[in-house]
Amino acid sequence: MNKKQVREVLNTIAEMFPDAHCELNHTNPFELTIAVLLSAQCTDETVNKVTASLFQKYKRPEDYLAVPVEELEQDIRRIGLFRNKAKNIQALCAMLLDKYGGEVPKLHEQLVELPGVGRKTANVVVSNAFGVPAIAVDTHVERVSKRLGMANLKDSVLEVEKKLMKLVPREEWTDTHHRLIFFGRYHCKAQNPQCGGCPLAATCREGKKRMKSGSRRKPIQ
Repeated sequence: MNKKQVREVLNTIAEMFPDAHCELNHTNPFELTIAVLLSAQCTDETVNKVTASLFQKYKRPEDYLAVPVEELEQDIRRIGLFRNKAKNIQALCAMLLDKYGGEVPKLHEQLVELPGVGRKTANVVVSNAFGVPAIAVDTHVERVSKRLGMANLKDSVLEVEKKLMKLVPREEWTDTHHRLIFFGRYHCKAQNPQCGGCPLAATCREGKKRMKSGSRRKPIQ
């Protein structure tokens, strides 16, 4: 897919989801970092239910370190991998206090050094908390990018990110990230994509297959 085709696709998705945004509830960079860490292999909806009470109880890194890890585990037990995430949260808080005065660093290379924070999490934090353009490739962005031909089926997450960064103007990276997530989360779903009537069906690998065969073959993940 060339840049002109990408522009047409992105314009269509922007029309479909003009208000796409980060759906993780937070009021500051620290809360956002914790929320994104918790969101791995978990829905934003579940994370928001947990953080509604979590952020009332724990407001600073010191608060998370003031309780036994077992107590924190119980506070987030509805979240997948809650034991590992509880350990990472406390380790992250300890590093924030030790190296950054309890504040979340603004640089991507510093964020990825924090326990439990990978490239995707760092991209979400720098873009939503600090206004730095970034494309965070989650499962929705990866799936949609491959279905629409902006990336190859065998591309790694990092390869998908790099291709999108080349195809999309830098000032649009963050908005594009949110719109691709909304498109994948609410329209081009993993198991039940809404291909019928989709304005991008003729461009999409999955849409073309379905229009051609009318089959119910397993969609591209």
